[in-house]
Amino acid sequence: MAKTAFIGLGVMGYPMAGHILKRGEHEVVVYNRTTSKAEDWVREHGGSCASTPAAAAKGCDFVFCCVGNDDDLRSVTLGDDGAFASMKNGAIFIDNTTSSAEVARELGEVAAKSGIGFLDAPVSGGQAGAENGVLTVMVGGDLAHFDKAEPIIRSYAKMIGRMGEIGAGQLTKMVNQICIAGLVEGLAEGIHFAKKSGLDVEAVIDVISRGAAGSWQMENRFKTMNAGEFNFGFAVDWMRKDLDIVLTEARNNGASLPVTAMVDQFYAEVQKIGGNRWDTSSLLARLEKK
Repeated sequence: MAKTAFIGLGVMGYPMAGHILKRGEHEVVVYNRTTSKAEDWVREHGGSCASTPAAAAKGCDFVFCCVGNDDDLRSVTLGDDGAFASMKNGAIFIDNTTSSAEVARELGEVAAKSGIGFLDAPVSGGQAGAENGVLTVMVGGDLAHFDKAEPIIRSYAKMIGRMGEIGAGQLTKMVNQICIAGLVEGLAEGIHFAKKSGLDVEAVIDVISRGAAGSWQMENRFKTMNAGEFNFGFAVDWMRKDLDIVLTEARNNGASLPVTAMVDQFYAEVQKIGGNRWDTSSLLARLEKK
């Protein structure tokens, strides 16, 4: 049993922290900006909650974090109330936030000066993956730190890969989002075209999903897309945040991402028609509004 903390109890962090306690059988202290959410978690799972990130992290072997963006991440790690202020020498901070590679490297340097390990470990699999404990985790950081943290990460993951040094986890997550953006737009256009052609969409997907066009998105989202239902997973607002990170990194490294940039603007159109909290498959709604 390891003493752990989990900072950030949103739709992802709440169940992830629960898996660390119940599946992993580790001691867990939680912190959330909205205290009532942390208190709800303790009532449901056990463990305890703390009033600041520093209080949660004090004396822990591993500190996990899943917050919103770069600024949120800095706010829970740095300063007198931040987790780094109280973490003991040799402890490891595992960041499951989807953020920039730049902030991962920045915080990795700060952590190293205090004798703290740092892993950037963004996840893929959405809310359902978090609730079922079957996330894919892409990790950047020192191999020795990865080897120590991997057994605990496994409590909420089905796939864990060390992708390189600090920042490589975030860069891999960017590749993930690039691929998803193109896949979802292609699926939306395919369904839209089938409808306009008078085809039976379910029959079409049943056939093509068994060939080269098949994908996770097709298997798990076509029925809800076809029904005009977009309340199943990763929200458009979150995707646009992620794609902004991707496109900023591309400007810095010289990568050409024309499809990703185009799909990002398509999601902006979805936001304009009120789809901020719709899931990413709502690209079809944009087409059907035209």
